[in-house]
Amino acid sequence: MKGTRFFQTIQVKLIIIYVLLILIAMQLIGIYFIRTMENSVINNFTDSLNNDVNLLSNIVQNYLEPSNDDTGLNEKDLQTIVENWSTIIGSQIQVIDADAIVRSSSNQPDIIGQKITQPAQVIRAINGIQVPLWDVKDSSNIRKKAIAKPVKNDDNKVIGAIYISASTEELFQTINNIKQIFIAGTIIALVLTVMLSVVLSNTITQPIKMITKKAKALADGKYNQEVVIRSSDEIGQLGFAFNHMVQRLKDALSSNEEEKNKIASILSNMSDGVIATDDKGKVIVINLRAEQMLDIHEEDVLGREIADILGTSKEEIGRYVLGEQNSDMIELPRHEEAEPLQVKVTFTPIQRRGRGVTGTIIVLQDVTEQEKLNQSRREFVANVSHELRTPLTTIKSYLEALEDGALNEADLAKRFVGVTRNEADRMIRLVNDLLHLSRYDSNQMVVMKRETEIKQMLEDVVDRFSFQLNQRNIKLMLSIDPSIYTLMIDPDKIDQVLDNLVSNAIKYTADEGEIIINCRRKGQDWIEISVEDNGLGIPKKDIHRIFERFYRVDKARSRNMGGTGLGLSIAKEIINAHGGEITLESELHKGTKVTFIIPTFHLEGEQK
Repeated sequence: MKGTRFFQTIQVKLIIIYVLLILIAMQLIGIYFIRTMENSVINNFTDSLNNDVNLLSNIVQNYLEPSNDDTGLNEKDLQTIVENWSTIIGSQIQVIDADAIVRSSSNQPDIIGQKITQPAQVIRAINGIQVPLWDVKDSSNIRKKAIAKPVKNDDNKVIGAIYISASTEELFQTINNIKQIFIAGTIIALVLTVMLSVVLSNTITQPIKMITKKAKALADGKYNQEVVIRSSDEIGQLGFAFNHMVQRLKDALSSNEEEKNKIASILSNMSDGVIATDDKGKVIVINLRAEQMLDIHEEDVLGREIADILGTSKEEIGRYVLGEQNSDMIELPRHEEAEPLQVKVTFTPIQRRGRGVTGTIIVLQDVTEQEKLNQSRREFVANVSHELRTPLTTIKSYLEALEDGALNEADLAKRFVGVTRNEADRMIRLVNDLLHLSRYDSNQMVVMKRETEIKQMLEDVVDRFSFQLNQRNIKLMLSIDPSIYTLMIDPDKIDQVLDNLVSNAIKYTADEGEIIINCRRKGQDWIEISVEDNGLGIPKKDIHRIFERFYRVDKARSRNMGGTGLGLSIAKEIINAHGGEITLESELHKGTKVTFIIPTFHLEGEQK
């Protein structure tokens, strides 16, 4: 903010206003006073001349009477009177008789006895005409006022005239002195006014300057500002309003900061990605989850076009923002080994009253697992339908054959009934496996643990499969750590796991192959059991899906061997229920090794 120029400050303006007011007032008063004084002084001077001429006319009346015989005495006395009056009133006096002969003169004795023709006002006065005062200047250029008055006798006959002229220089000098005194007083008053104006204006502007300083500091982000209030006038009320505003601003900023922190916390901890853009489609906010999903950093994305980031066009994004369909599915590529993310993108416009759309909120929802789950459901339904339809179709076909006459042929009927029984058993196994998985999914399966001899359990497994092993000439080796005696497990369910693993090993191992069952300790608290074969093996791309329900690497061969595709899924659920973990290692055409570990300690909450 630029500083205010000196002559634009309120203080200077107030001083100028005060000085102008005083100056105008003094001028008006001075004009009125001087005019009044001049008129009064001039009127007084005029009245004094009139009085003097009236008095003198009464005195000289007797000296101008024609019947007076003692003229020399009268002339001398008249001259004395005129000179004395001239000295007293400080004026020049002339006495003229009716014939315009000067009878007496205070300043020009040499004209006594002479006839005058000038000034004309004197001649008019001798003729009995009343003459007002008039202004004259003598040979020395001195300003004077003159008066001529006719002198009348008792019969009201004009017997002469009196002419008086008085200098007005002293009068005007007095008026000028008074004017100078008034001007000096005005200057002194203006100086005092300026001084008082500075003091008074400072009392007004100082609080305003202080509030302005505080306001500037407030604008710079220094919110701990408070104005000291020293009065209850308008300035004090302004200070109170400023303090109230600062407090409200602090509260608003505090509330805004709290809301900002809440929003930042929410954005940081959201499981969905959030991106905010301005009205031009440029990114202004992005949360951590969105960075992870897009595999970018905040500093690399701020200010960029959202269309470039999502790999789509501006027109398409505009249709999502303003159109009826505000969401879309996109696929975000990951690094080479990870599968791409399936992301649902939802566009929500930010509306502002009077301005329309001022930005967009984009929500990225990772629906990869959801899509996997949906795909698994679809595959599950398809697989169950297929697994049930195949034996049902076989059973129906054989029953129709029996109905059509095969029942009368004993050998053929016996073989058809056997096939029908096998397919029914296959459906029962499938339904039982599904029931087992359903119980595990709903946490209804109870693990009944008891102390079990590991060696005996493993030997029983070998005995159960000995006929198949001998029939295909497959060698099975059993290796048990001598230090392992008993273990707290559910023997029936672990038997189910081992039966499934050994059965799979036999199925996918060629004749005269080899299977190894190994049992050993892993650390102090774990027992590791593995089943390894040198059979067909599993392609690398299928290993990560091998424990999925109904997943088969070779679907036709598995189905021909009587598998349901649920064995490994059930085995994983059983091992997880024991607090353990199952893994699979395999290499195509070299063999497969399935390993599971179970704890030797009791987990809290386990049912014995």
